[in-house]
Amino acid sequence: MAATACEAADLTIEETTLSWYPVDNVEYGFCSRCGASLFWRATDQPHTMSITAGTLDPPTHLSTTEALFVSHASDYHTLQQGLVNHDLDWSD
Repeated sequence: MAATACEAADLTIEETTLSWYPVDNVEYGFCSRCGASLFWRATDQPHTMSITAGTLDPPTHLSTTEALFVSHASDYHTLQQGLVNHDLDWSD
């Protein structure tokens, strides 16, 4: 999954099909019409909104800066040189 983030105050949501689902200390925002994953936010960081990068219209001007769970990457995935790698355990 590719994601980016912004200050929640800087985000304007125009559609009303957004539904939030709480799981532990995170809330996931999905489109209630198509089921697409759109947002997530940590309840202890209410001022930051994470946005699923695939939902943004190009040009996004985004670039990958970090990779998580790198030892679990599938054989088709090639990690870019110079990325910050967080080789987390699935239980983290």
